[in-house]
Amino acid sequence: MKKIFIGNRIKGIILKMIVGSILFLLSAVLLVYLVAFLLGPPNLSADQNTIYYNKDGEVIGEEDGFENRSWVDIDEMSPHIIDATLMIEDQRFYQHHGFDVKRIIGAIIKDIQTMSLKEGASTLTQQYARNLYLSFEKTWTRKIKEAFYTIRLEMFYSKNEILEGYLNTVYYGHGAYGIEAASNHFFNKAADELTLAEAAMLAGIPKGPTYYSPFNNQEKANSRQQHILTIMHDENVISDKEYTKASQENLQYVTKKERKSLTVGPYFQDTVLNEAAKRLELDLESVRSGGYQIYTTLDSAMQGYLEESIAATIPETSEIETGAVVMDPATGAIRALAGGRSYQDSPYNRAIQAKRMPGSSFKPFLYYAALNNGYTATTKLMSKPTSFEIEGGNVYQPSNFNGYYANEPITLAQAIALSDNIYAVKTNTYLGEETLVETAKKFGISSKLPAVPSLALGTAAVTVEEMVSAYGILANGGYRINGHTIEKIVDRTGKTVYERKNNKKSLVLDPPKAYILTQLMTGMFDADLNGYTSVTGISITDKLSRTYAGKTGSTDSDNWMIGFSPSLVAGVWTGFDDNRTITSTKERGYAKDIWADLMEKAHKDLPKQHFEAPEGLVAIPIDPKTGLRATPHCPTSTVMFFEKGTEPEFHCSEHYNGEEIKHEEKKEKKEKGLFQRWFEVFFD
Repeated sequence: MKKIFIGNRIKGIILKMIVGSILFLLSAVLLVYLVAFLLGPPNLSADQNTIYYNKDGEVIGEEDGFENRSWVDIDEMSPHIIDATLMIEDQRFYQHHGFDVKRIIGAIIKDIQTMSLKEGASTLTQQYARNLYLSFEKTWTRKIKEAFYTIRLEMFYSKNEILEGYLNTVYYGHGAYGIEAASNHFFNKAADELTLAEAAMLAGIPKGPTYYSPFNNQEKANSRQQHILTIMHDENVISDKEYTKASQENLQYVTKKERKSLTVGPYFQDTVLNEAAKRLELDLESVRSGGYQIYTTLDSAMQGYLEESIAATIPETSEIETGAVVMDPATGAIRALAGGRSYQDSPYNRAIQAKRMPGSSFKPFLYYAALNNGYTATTKLMSKPTSFEIEGGNVYQPSNFNGYYANEPITLAQAIALSDNIYAVKTNTYLGEETLVETAKKFGISSKLPAVPSLALGTAAVTVEEMVSAYGILANGGYRINGHTIEKIVDRTGKTVYERKNNKKSLVLDPPKAYILTQLMTGMFDADLNGYTSVTGISITDKLSRTYAGKTGSTDSDNWMIGFSPSLVAGVWTGFDDNRTITSTKERGYAKDIWADLMEKAHKDLPKQHFEAPEGLVAIPIDPKTGLRATPHCPTSTVMFFEKGTEPEFHCSEHYNGEEIKHEEKKEKKEKGLFQRWFEVFFD
C-alpha cells in the first residue's frame, strides 16, 4: 500500500513538473509575444545602393560601397525567381508563422546526435531577420535573437512584405546583395527580366555564395541549378515543357570586360560621392549604401568625347598621365571629368586631388591685374634676358622657352600669344607680387600662393578643377562660379534632401577688362601675332573650326592647355605621377592635342558663337609689331579691343608697301615732321 502511495506521489510530482514546465514555456512564449507586440514593428530599412543620374536623368552608375544593393518591389521581380527561391529555401513559407516546426524538430534531433549546430531549418523569415539585424555566427544567443526578430516580423508584416525584404537583402556573392544587384551583376538585366533558367541559377547561390557562384565554380553552380529545376518540376510549379527548355538553356553571363564598362565616368562618380558626403554631412559609406538618387551634371556624350580624345592621343604604352575637366562656364556645372587614363589601374583623381604647377597657364590672372592697372593690349615691355633682384639680395633669372627673345619691346598681345616669360615677371614685379596673389583669389584660386616674382610663371601648385573654374569666370564675362557635380539628391523615401540653388550671380571681374583679356587669349591661335617665335597654339590651329580663347602652360614635368568658347571651358593636364621631366617633344603636345580634339567634338552640333563685347569698348585694327593702328601698308594686322579713350592715337609708320623699312630709313623717317610722315603714308 505504501509503495503504491509513493508511486502515485512520484507520478503526481512528475505530472506537476510536466504541467509546470508546459505552463512555464507557454508563459515564456506569451511574454515574448507580448514584448514583441509592445516593441512594435522592427525597422525594415536596410542598406541600398545609391544611384547616379546624368544631366538628362539617365542612370550612369550605381554606388556599390562595401556591398552592392538595390531595392525593387516584389511586383518588379520575375515570378520565376520567387518560385525558385521558395522551392529551394522554404516551401511552406505561406503556411507557417515564421517557424517551420517540423523542420526545426528534425534539425534539433540531428544537432543533438552530432553535438553541433550545423543542421539548419531556417525559414525565409528567420533568414531575413538575420540579414537585417544579426551576425551569421552559429551560436545559441544569436538563434534566440533571431527567433525574437522573426516573431516581430511575422506579427507586423505581411508574407509578401517579408518575401520582398528577403529577396532584396539576401547575399548572392561578389558584393551583390538583393536580386536586382545580382541580376545586373551576373546577367546585366533587371530582376523582372530573368528567365526561368537564370532565376534557378541565382536562387541556388545564397546557400553558399562562393561555392555555388557560376563565376567561381561553373560545374557546381550548374548542378545546383538543375536540382532546383527538378524540385520545381516535381512540385508542379513548372511544366514539362518549361523544365526541358530551362534545363537546356545556355546562360549568357556578363563578361569581366562588360562589367567594367557598365560604369560611366568612374572618376566623375568618385567626385560626386565626395561632394554628396560633404553636402549631406555623412561619411562616404553612409552615402554609398544610403539608397540615394543623385542627379549629377554629367553630360554622357561629353564624357565619351573626353575619354576618346585621351585614348586617341596618348599611346597605351606611355606612362604619361592626365587630368581633365570640362565645365559649363555659365553655372560651374562639371560636364565631364577624367582623373587619369584608367580607373582600374589607378583610382587617384588627378583632376581634383593632384596639385601641379600650372606654368604659363597662370598668366591670365596676372594680365587681368595688369589691365586693371593701366595696361592695354599694346603696352610694350622689353623682351630680353633679364635678372631680377629678389628678397635677401638673391637674383632671379627667368628664361623664355628654348631661350628665344625678341630683344626689343613687344606688346601685351604678343606677350600672351607667344607666352613671353620676361614680360610676365616684369609685370608682376611692377604691380607688386601681392597683387597677383589677390587677383588669383578673385578668380577663385584657393590653393596657397607665395607672393614671389616667379608666381607669374605658375610656380605654385593648383588643381585642374581650380584652373578650369577660374577660366570659366572669364568665359562668362566675369561672374563667380563654383565647380560642382550635383544638382539634386533624393533619399530612399523620395524626399529631396539637397537641391542646388540658382543664387544671384556675383560679379567679381570688370566685364570690359574680362572681355579684353578674353580677346587677347584668342591670340594664341592667331598666326598674325607670330614674332620671335610662333604663337603657342600654332600646332593645333589647323584642327580648330571656330574661335576659342586659351592659354598653354608648361614646366619641366607638366603640360597644360586650358581654353574656352562662350559655352564651354575645358582644361587638360598631362605629366608623370612621379614628376619626371618630359623630354619628348611629342609628349609635350599631348595636352593641346587632347584639348583640341575634345573641343571640336563637343561643339560639332552647336551653332557658332562669338564672345559678346560689353559697352564702352572700341575695336581697332593693330599692327602687331609696332602696337599702333594698322595701315594698308602693314603686312599684318589684327583687331584688338580697348576701353574707349585708351586706344592708340597714332597709325603705324614702320611699313611701306608691305615691306619693313631698313634701319637707316627708319632713322631718317623719325627725323621728319609728323605732317610730312602722314603725307607720305597716305599720298605717296
